[in-house]
Amino acid sequence: MARPHALLACLFLTAVAIVARSLWLPCLGYALIHDDGPAKADIAVVLAGDYLGHRIEKAAELIRQGYVPAALISGPAGFYGSHESDYAIAYAVRQGFPAQWFIALPSSALSTREEARVMLAELRRRNVRSFLLVTSDYHTARARRIFLAAERAMATAPAMRTVAASDEHFRPDSWWRSREAQKTVFFEWSKTVATAVGL
Repeated sequence: MARPHALLACLFLTAVAIVARSLWLPCLGYALIHDDGPAKADIAVVLAGDYLGHRIEKAAELIRQGYVPAALISGPAGFYGSHESDYAIAYAVRQGFPAQWFIALPSSALSTREEARVMLAELRRRNVRSFLLVTSDYHTARARRIFLAAERAMATAPAMRTVAASDEHFRPDSWWRSREAQKTVFFEWSKTVATAVGL
């Protein structure tokens, strides 16, 4: 007799979840974001993985506004024999930003965790004491956690603020209405869970 009641309870909860989806689905979007906002720092660090140029454009605006003097651009390999940083900087220059604002950092990093190690090592080499971590809004919370974990493993680490670059395919309050945003949220949450369990 308990099984029909359990089935009815499941159906009821499912119906409630569907009806109330506009209340809880935004939480899944907003939970991906951690934006400290800009402040004065020694340099900006731009993570790879944005093929639309929003991350490097955000860094350029931070430079223009006087928050940082330059931006270190992450550059994984595998882009038709070049590094992503080369294409990103060329794109920013085409948008009218001075090439000298950007510092390419080619690497073989294949994940945000590997990027964190490469970037933090370079910041240490440059004696950087503070930096702005610039990445897409949906990537900020996970990237921040990864960088903080990498910093804890170092003897000394620079102060960090996370700055979000907006993405037209992701809106935290309505991401489920766009197929591109659905894919973004699915993959970002998959990576978040994988990172949390140490994968």
